[in-house]
Amino acid sequence: MTQRRAHLTRSALLQRAAEEFDRHGYVLATLNSISGKSSTTKGGLYFHFPTKEDLARAVIDEGFRRFERACAQRMATHFRALETLIDLSYVLAAYGRDDPLLRAAFRLLFEIGDYRGSREAPSIFETWTLHCRNLILAAGEEGDLRAGIDPDELAEVLVEMAYGARVLAAATGALDSPTHRITAGWALLLPTLTEPAAATYFRQFAGRRTPTTLSPRGMEPTAS
Repeated sequence: MTQRRAHLTRSALLQRAAEEFDRHGYVLATLNSISGKSSTTKGGLYFHFPTKEDLARAVIDEGFRRFERACAQRMATHFRALETLIDLSYVLAAYGRDDPLLRAAFRLLFEIGDYRGSREAPSIFETWTLHCRNLILAAGEEGDLRAGIDPDELAEVLVEMAYGARVLAAATGALDSPTHRITAGWALLLPTLTEPAAATYFRQFAGRRTPTTLSPRGMEPTAS
């Protein structure tokens, strides 16, 4: 019972912290507000998270655990690697924008950085880039990409394009823009990456992930 209560308290603190970080950012969010609005004492908060940075890092970790599960689901959905790669770019650009914890995780990643790259575990960006690189290699083996494409360079470009679309949407408040930007990006990239007939198919595939096919909540691209 004590462990369950501690788990529930920790979860409540994470959710409330995510709402504060999402609304105010790392610098302006306060532990007093987080503890007060989660009905937890300051002592209870410090028991789970000794510092504000510890709390912020926990929000990042939980947010990206959710995000990585969504990526894994997308990666298991499609038969062709290039379809998966395209779908993954939309996930990175727009998934979870109706979830305060995920929004906070992305905001904190932008504001205080990803600490995991200095340890044994790869950074979040390194993980995303590796996923993209592996899919690019697979797409080449499947014959959907032209020969001679550098998988490392293309993977970096795709991560930068998708993450940049998310950051720009958050900065401008244009919440429906990330998928439009990714669709435009693929429209420019695909003619250089694949043969004309395949480019037409994959451009149509990408186009089906624009806001006309978003989920009812309006923020997550479908995987049709």
